[in-house]
Amino acid sequence: CDSTGIFGCPLPGITPNIDRLAAEGIRFEHGHVTVAICQPCRAVWMTGRYPHNSGALGFDRIKPGVPTLPEALQAAGYHTGLMAKHGHVVPSRAAAFDKIVAAKELQNGRSPELFGKQAANFFAASKKSGKPFFLMANSQDPHRPFIGSKQEDAAKKRDKKNKSHQYGGGFPEAKVAFEPQKIPLPGFLPDLPDIRKELSEYFTSVQRADAITGAVLKALEDSGMRDNTLVMFLSDHGMPLPYAKTNCWHHSTRTPWIVCWPGKIKAGSHDKEHVIGGVDLAPTVLDALDLPALKDADGRSFLPVLKGEKQEGRDIAFAHINTIASKRAYTMRAAITRDFRYIWNGWHDGKTSFRNESLSGLSWKAMTGAAANNTAIAARVEFYSKRVPEEFYQTTKDPDALNNLITDPSQKKRIAILRAKLGNHMKQSGDPQLKQFTSSFQEQP
Repeated sequence: CDSTGIFGCPLPGITPNIDRLAAEGIRFEHGHVTVAICQPCRAVWMTGRYPHNSGALGFDRIKPGVPTLPEALQAAGYHTGLMAKHGHVVPSRAAAFDKIVAAKELQNGRSPELFGKQAANFFAASKKSGKPFFLMANSQDPHRPFIGSKQEDAAKKRDKKNKSHQYGGGFPEAKVAFEPQKIPLPGFLPDLPDIRKELSEYFTSVQRADAITGAVLKALEDSGMRDNTLVMFLSDHGMPLPYAKTNCWHHSTRTPWIVCWPGKIKAGSHDKEHVIGGVDLAPTVLDALDLPALKDADGRSFLPVLKGEKQEGRDIAFAHINTIASKRAYTMRAAITRDFRYIWNGWHDGKTSFRNESLSGLSWKAMTGAAANNTAIAARVEFYSKRVPEEFYQTTKDPDALNNLITDPSQKKRIAILRAKLGNHMKQSGDPQLKQFTSSFQEQP
């Protein structure tokens, strides 16, 4: 979230297009994805359901019979389109999209020029059809491989050898735009040369993601339909680095959620009160279009907030992790409020080590290397790998989750409240992990 200028990134010119969009609409201080992993995150967006209710616990297909947003819009007469990440968006429902532009046709979802051209084609086709439209455009930046990284070099080599590879579409030519010493270092990572190097590559990729956003918005503007279009921008998870993506911490789930709707939303709004979650996306879109809600959706519309009204019950959101890309199961749940965050690590057993894609680059190697001579970094490496059963953070003071307050006597009451709210959420949503969760605290008063 705070990789964007409007949400606090100090790098000059990092996200001018995203910042402009926020200036024309509303941005949410407390917007969170439900699952901080690409494909299961999108399954939540498209169904309005928690993972165990859609069947998409990880990199899985949505269960047959579960209604989805694009199907509902298509049935209502919308011209539907999808750009990039097509395998991660309702993969079992490709027919829900009238037009799919694969990532390979967009230089692996990374070419601003191609996004602009394809978006323009889509908008022109929509106008010709006389139908309203729904377009989901997915920039694959700043997902790994980052610009200028060894991982990108390796992907380019695989591309030349095998065009059927997932990166068979090639990559735009680009160079690292930021000096490692000048990038903002996240508080959850130690200051090490290779971490700064990787972050300079990451922020360059962020800048290109912004250019992609700008290209799609320009195509919309050129089509003459922007003044009658609801635009929603958000990311699917935090940085693909240790202590962010594929977890339940603040920098895992917090997303730069922006909504622009000319004539409907007051420009330059900044909502600091309401807590919204990814599970609320589909219900809100359908409500805004005055269409029926998806049957048995878990989320609820925050349309009243978009209209500038207060909405009761918007003080908490919930995050889930189940299985990850490797198919390993790392069960986690979190209860998130404006000020605090409670996390339950159901996978913790003191022996299992956590591993995910975020450990594949320079940063984790740098941390494990430095751990031999630095006790503080060694402790961070150990905690990331093994965890503890529960975590509790005051995010207003500790957004980087450096100080776990789970044993702090002064927080006992707050912990009990959020633990109970998480348990109630699991019960109400039919979470199959409820039994394990409740058994964890049978001996507690």
